[in-house]
Amino acid sequence: MSDYISQGKDVLRRRVDREIEERAAPQAAWSAAQKMALACRMLAAQGHWHGGLAGQITARGEAPGTILTLPFGVGADEARASELILIDEDINPLDGKSLPNPANRFHAWVYRHRPEVQCIVHTHPPAVSALSMVGEPLVVAHMDATPFFDDCAYLPQWPGLPIGDDEGEIISEALGDKRAILLANHGMLTAGKSIEEATVMAIWLEQVAALQLRARAIGPVKPVPAELARESHDFLVKPKILALTFAYFARRALREAPDCIE
Repeated sequence: MSDYISQGKDVLRRRVDREIEERAAPQAAWSAAQKMALACRMLAAQGHWHGGLAGQITARGEAPGTILTLPFGVGADEARASELILIDEDINPLDGKSLPNPANRFHAWVYRHRPEVQCIVHTHPPAVSALSMVGEPLVVAHMDATPFFDDCAYLPQWPGLPIGDDEGEIISEALGDKRAILLANHGMLTAGKSIEEATVMAIWLEQVAALQLRARAIGPVKPVPAELARESHDFLVKPKILALTFAYFARRALREAPDCIE
């Protein structure tokens, strides 16, 4: 007979937290440009750029007021670290010749409003886009959706093509202090304290939106109780867990395109 004695969940949670901090495998020392190339590749593999060039991923540059991004016309599935460009907050290329995506302008508004944000992902993936077309916010009705509990804003009206300052102000204000937002008639955006956080949250958001669509085809979607959703949220958005998840998707991307970070 086992002599195991049942332990309280708080005790086990503290143990799990400690073990993750102490034993999680160290992550590869990728540069910001390498992480960005990997993020583009993994998002493309998850269907985030199925429709072409709509959508952007950006990260803060090392110099204040600079933003790292892909040049306009380069698809996420062909991103390379060596091809990324730096732009300023007025979307001017620092090299004086590259063509930035003009929609990066609303990213600049988020960066100005949220000094802790280091990376922004904006895409129009299929499931999120379907929810945006019927005006349906995300419902936290599954454990995999709990990272978005009280952490996913909703903009109920499309402000128009996001290449102007008005759209930047509207979207950044609607995002508030959340990590994610669903944009009606548009798509999604995630804002992270790291490239890893913004990217993984974007992948998860599309996955749970797809689950929501499939569940609604069967019957009513039943939300997770708030106290349980909060507990799960706080665990799953830990930086170490997000970093481990990013590394897993990165390994998949590198198997397909090992030279994308060169």
